[in-house]
Amino acid sequence: MTRIALDPFVTDLDGESARLRAAGPLAEAELPGGVPVWAVTHHAEARQLLTDKRLVKDIEVWGAWRRGEIPADWPLIGLANPGRSMLTVDGEEHRRMRTLVAQALTPRRVERMRARIAELTATLLDRLPTDSHSDSSAVDLKAEFAYPLPMYVISDLMGIDEADHPRLKVLFDKFFSTQTPPEEVVATLGELAEMMGKVVAARRAEPGDDLTSALVQASENGDHLTDAEIVSTLQLMVAAGHETTISLIVNAVVNLAAHPDQLALVRAGGIGWDAVIEETLRYATPTSHVLIRFAAEDVPVGDKVIRQGDALIVSYGAIGRDEAAHGPTAGDFDITRTSPTRHISFGHGPHVCPGAALSRLEAGVALPALYARFPNLRLAVPHGALRNKPVVTQNDLYELPTVLSPSGGHFSPSGD
Repeated sequence: MTRIALDPFVTDLDGESARLRAAGPLAEAELPGGVPVWAVTHHAEARQLLTDKRLVKDIEVWGAWRRGEIPADWPLIGLANPGRSMLTVDGEEHRRMRTLVAQALTPRRVERMRARIAELTATLLDRLPTDSHSDSSAVDLKAEFAYPLPMYVISDLMGIDEADHPRLKVLFDKFFSTQTPPEEVVATLGELAEMMGKVVAARRAEPGDDLTSALVQASENGDHLTDAEIVSTLQLMVAAGHETTISLIVNAVVNLAAHPDQLALVRAGGIGWDAVIEETLRYATPTSHVLIRFAAEDVPVGDKVIRQGDALIVSYGAIGRDEAAHGPTAGDFDITRTSPTRHISFGHGPHVCPGAALSRLEAGVALPALYARFPNLRLAVPHGALRNKPVVTQNDLYELPTVLSPSGGHFSPSGD
């Protein structure tokens, strides 16, 4: 079977996800740079493989890595080998790190962020222009609202200086992009580690009421996270924490614009914003592919086998629209689904995303506030004119041009 090469420019994410899903629960795929991987594309098989102990995060298990076939400046190396953290270890070592991180990122700490998220949301909405009455005066809602909100929140949570936001944006754009020049890959990873290292050193010298300080102080039977482990954990959580929430907010706005009847229903109180959030996570999952797990031994999946040393990615973009899990209308955005939305867009099993509650909280505050302020918000371009950034792992738009005027219609879903 011909491998499905993932488009580094992400020109047709929905079509690519459909092709992967049609190839079966386990598809042969190729990452940018000609790197062969398996992709799990169906819901049931993904749940099974995400809890299979034979699939590990240790890059040294990867045959292609051991053979020297993956260069150190491969654009996606930061996702395949992001440093020692709970993301890259398994078993007892993973449980150790996860326990220590859980002490710091408690449900109470997340819930305490609600008032601050509401304050930041109101501030950002106040800054949006009130004279956007036509397509020619469109506002990039991603740049002005969906991006800064999660960055402010994650920075507040971790004690990162606001002055570092512009540089962090540049670095994380390079971190995720398949178009980062090889000579900049290693330098980008080094600078990110250096920035996170300074945050850890500052909080170790002068602890505060933030997550970094809590990570520094976390202890389990006398055991602590090392500075290197905290640096990698921070880098992971900043990257995943803000990117996921940006895409969640943006994709909710895009799909509500394409389905004004559903927007009217939620604004009238006929259905809750939680349904919008969960359906967006399923239908337009923020993370299209998660890299990478490696087979410590052969793992059969149906009539195929992930051989020892092979790599596996989890293709959430394909999984979210699996008809076997979500019924014959899996390809439709529908917040009125009568059956529970059983998506796994934040993962499943031991490595489930620790920041899922925070991301849901941010969207749950931001979206109703946005539409309360701008009830007739609409896209300033047809749906088909929206462009994805060249990030194979994220469902991420370059921009979201919107008209915020209290008057005006909307583009139809077929307006492209």
